[in-house]
Amino acid sequence: MAKILIVDDEEDIAELISDVLSDEGFETCVRFNGEEALEIVEKETFDLIILDIMMPKMSGTEVCNQIRDKVDCPIIFVTAKNQLLDKLLGFEIGADDYITKPFTIEELVARVKAHIRRSNRVITNKDTITIGEITIRKNSFEVFKNNVPVELSTREFELLSYLMSNAGIALSKEQIFDAVWGSNYGEIGTVAVHIKSLRKKLDTEEKYIKTIWGLGYKFIKVVD
Repeated sequence: MAKILIVDDEEDIAELISDVLSDEGFETCVRFNGEEALEIVEKETFDLIILDIMMPKMSGTEVCNQIRDKVDCPIIFVTAKNQLLDKLLGFEIGADDYITKPFTIEELVARVKAHIRRSNRVITNKDTITIGEITIRKNSFEVFKNNVPVELSTREFELLSYLMSNAGIALSKEQIFDAVWGSNYGEIGTVAVHIKSLRKKLDTEEKYIKTIWGLGYKFIKVVD
């Protein structure tokens, strides 16, 4: 389930957007000013942020400017401004989209869904695989979650690489063991031990590594 932060000083609008997106199956979090938005972004991870520009004390552009280096999720500006210069400024400081008040709820929902789909799409090449918040770079032996480096052991890295390279495929414990450890090394129970360790470091909510009971595990290709 994608988690969305809504920031708007007009509480009725913020709550309306929250209710509509909740009905669409999203988890929502509402804040009514820029300071509260900065605080929650420090504590929680979001899949998308909807940010009003015209707020007292701290504008949406100021918020975006401060958090853009900390988050890589899509940011949609919502504002009454419709001048080209305002839109260009928004894009320049890191906004991904811009919707002008008044807008239809249907349009906002469509844009949110489009950005979530695009964000969750698997990005892969010979060296790099990105799924949702997690990126693995094989050649440099690096792993990132939300652009933050995560330290893994050699075996954890090889396990994660195998799972992500086969995202969307249910893999038996035997398949995983043979591919990562080799049939003549260790025992199959080590698979579960290393899966537990990966979850602790990268996937505490178990959004990515799913247990397939009676079989093994699957790395989710597209995260809801």
